[in-house]
Amino acid sequence: MQDAALRLKALMEQLLGAPLPVRIRAWDGSEAGPPESPVLVVRNRRALRRLLWKPGELGMARAWVAGDLTVDGDLYAVLDVMAGLVWERGEDARTLREALRDPEVRAAVWGLVRMAGPPLPPAPPREEVRRRPHLHTKRSDRRAISHHYDVGNDFYEIVLGPSMVYSCAYWDSPDGTLEDAQRDKLGLVARKLDLKPGMRLLDVGCGWGSMAIHAAREHGVSVVGVTLSQEQAAYARKRVAEEGLTDRIEIRVQDYRDVTDGPYDAISSIGMAEHVGSDRYLEYARDLFALLKPGGRLLNHQIGRRPWGNESAYEIDEFIDAYVFPDGELAPIGGTVSGLEAAGFEVRDVESIREHYGLTLRRWVANLEADWPTAVRLTSPGRARVWRLYMAASALAFERNRIGVNQVLAVKTPDTGTSGMPLRARSWR
Repeated sequence: MQDAALRLKALMEQLLGAPLPVRIRAWDGSEAGPPESPVLVVRNRRALRRLLWKPGELGMARAWVAGDLTVDGDLYAVLDVMAGLVWERGEDARTLREALRDPEVRAAVWGLVRMAGPPLPPAPPREEVRRRPHLHTKRSDRRAISHHYDVGNDFYEIVLGPSMVYSCAYWDSPDGTLEDAQRDKLGLVARKLDLKPGMRLLDVGCGWGSMAIHAAREHGVSVVGVTLSQEQAAYARKRVAEEGLTDRIEIRVQDYRDVTDGPYDAISSIGMAEHVGSDRYLEYARDLFALLKPGGRLLNHQIGRRPWGNESAYEIDEFIDAYVFPDGELAPIGGTVSGLEAAGFEVRDVESIREHYGLTLRRWVANLEADWPTAVRLTSPGRARVWRLYMAASALAFERNRIGVNQVLAVKTPDTGTSGMPLRARSWR
């Protein structure tokens, strides 16, 4: 009798204490749940074992990456309705131990155990990184960056498109092109830094060289770009050579903490500070402060999270830490500004471009889905699933104001108080 979906739905609702907002299709072909709802496909019993051994986000992620769990239809719709049950419980969530005090919850768990079959835990997918203490040493940061960025430049070409910019674009209209929006973001950064011919720019976390090339080509700036990714550096150097800019751009595989050839007129740090870690943030800010000449500007472009009432209860996202950005940490914008000020910077402008990242991520997901077979061939089915889930879930997180992204413009204002900023600071618009 094909009834796995009906039994699974009943047990899940008993466990969650709420109606299941999706339709379930089980391994035996059965379906249960609201007929017009998005469909969550449980392809085998192994998916249940993953959830039982790692309840919550990490178990769901393992099942997804391994292909045991998938979606039929709109991935965004499934993620949106499931978010409140899995991803948005936050600091007020009831722990599993507390939940198991409820006899009905215990009964539901045992029901799932019986459905799941043999009790041995499935091995994690090979794409998972073993979680370590977040020390943010030079060695651990280099390893974490390699995991995320050394996936293959060809893979990133599919996702990012010709711009090869892996940070939030700056949209004039939702109907615009990704390439135009990324060009406009680079232009926005350059205007905020007031780049002029002859200046020296340090691009921290330079990626595939797009900001460096834009600054040198459009503003006549000499640029040093640093990255910890060997693959990024090789790709960036090739692009620089093709643009005929080798006399103005130097790409280094180097930790920002090892840069000693200041002072620079300006520093751009775009989508890099998320890798620094809260314990190291003041060190990061002080290092960049020391590398700037008096009056020099820093543009810090960084993802931020909503603050928790009890910040000590905050934990790094398990899925992101295990599969996407090992050692990555998000901080509230208030903490970012405070860290920059503590290092000596004068913070002159904070601009939230949160909605822009939702638009950017949806374009990246569309690029990945449009060339899915090639992406799988270039990496692995599991790795491609990681990126699809991560980017789609992140798009919703930005759209629902669960996370944001901010550009913070800070100045190394000298003792004279002369910041060099225009009286009307938003003139770069």
